Amino acid sequence: MMNAIRAIFIIFTSLSFVTTAQTQVIDQVVAVVGKNVILQSDIENQYVQYRLQRGISGSASSIRCRILEDLLFQKLMLNQAELDSITVTQEQVEQEMERRLKYFISELGSQEKLEQYYNKTISEIKNELRVLVNDQMLVEQVQNGIMSTVVITPSEVKQFFRSIPKDSIPMITTEFEVAQIVKMPPIEIDEKLRVKARLHEFRQRILNGERFSTMAVLYSEDPGSARKGGELGFYGRGELYPEFEAVAFKLKDGEVSEIVETEAGFHIIQMIERRGEYVNVRHLLLTPKVSPESLMKASAELDSIARLIRSGEITFDKAVEQYSELPAKIAGGLLINPYTGGTKFEASQLDPQVSFLAEKMAVGELSDPVPMKTEDGKDAFRLLMLKTKTDPHMANLKDDYNRIQEWALQEKKQKAVEQWIRSKSKNAFVSIISDYRACTFEFDWKSLNQSNADQAN
Repeated sequence: MMNAIRAIFIIFTSLSFVTTAQTQVIDQVVAVVGKNVILQSDIENQYVQYRLQRGISGSASSIRCRILEDLLFQKLMLNQAELDSITVTQEQVEQEMERRLKYFISELGSQEKLEQYYNKTISEIKNELRVLVNDQMLVEQVQNGIMSTVVITPSEVKQFFRSIPKDSIPMITTEFEVAQIVKMPPIEIDEKLRVKARLHEFRQRILNGERFSTMAVLYSEDPGSARKGGELGFYGRGELYPEFEAVAFKLKDGEVSEIVETEAGFHIIQMIERRGEYVNVRHLLLTPKVSPESLMKASAELDSIARLIRSGEITFDKAVEQYSELPAKIAGGLLINPYTGGTKFEASQLDPQVSFLAEKMAVGELSDPVPMKTEDGKDAFRLLMLKTKTDPHMANLKDDYNRIQEWALQEKKQKAVEQWIRSKSKNAFVSIISDYRACTFEFDWKSLNQSNADQAN
């Protein structure tokens, strides 16, 4: 059931409105939960989004049954939110609605493309999205209320693990914990002046009649936008570099900015179009490069630090505090896994260079200085230390307690939701039309539906 419950939010957070051309449905009420109804068009709209965003696993009928169950959970929670007088403010809804709208616009490339895709005006899209966001926020509050008090004890963790059949205990692949000390060579002033002079030349050529888009294709060092003539698509406030945004929002149609410096480098910007609090601009980016001499100096500095660590004159952790130039030094230099938020990585989750080294290193071993690219594409050097490495093994309480604890907690939360559904559904009218009674649901809606029918008779 937990998969179905999670699916509520996966599907529900996507745009669930489609054009009439995309879905031709003779609408009817498919199910009723309390005062909330589920229409055939609701299922078809979600089905189209399911195909577009997640692909299809299973037959069309099984997917529609899955969507119906997601909607039944959702409506049951909405019904409870009404009974419990749970509310969200208009301001909360508007903020979340605008955030999602910006995301959809960035995904499709522009507000115009969003309107074309859904064959609706931005005002119509906002009106429909506003209702969806309001309902989802209410559902989230109910769900959070159900799960917020669920805790797991060590004895429950052990009991959960012992309940797993031996032939079903998961295999844990090799995992690594890797720490780093990073040196970021400074950009020389002469290099910055060289880049600015070149960008000034490009700006003059554009002002003299050459096309900005052509110049961006030929010279911009932002690969994502260069192939589109430098066009970024529509962005709202707070989504771009502050220095970039401050200039972009002041430009008039077709106007070309002076040179703007951000963390990414130096830009010139041209306004394409402004729509309310969204702007669509082109930019041409040039990034100053670190000189080979600066890179070699950084590598030499790390060599000296490595000798101090290997000789025992300083610990790796202390060296991280004193010398590393990335914020990760606060966590002892440990790399953070973006997929899990933890510090352990499977080999496939590591940068290929780091993975290659980690596979060959012994725990506690320190690498020689190796080149790297920072998240924003800057050149640097780093030392790597392999902190821990596990062998592939069947999950066990000694080595994998935290992971098993999370599994046990999720199961307990699942049971809490199941109990909540059984409890609350007794007091909520639930009815499903016969066309969908052949569905295989994870929760026994059929008996509940029959019970309600018997009561009605």
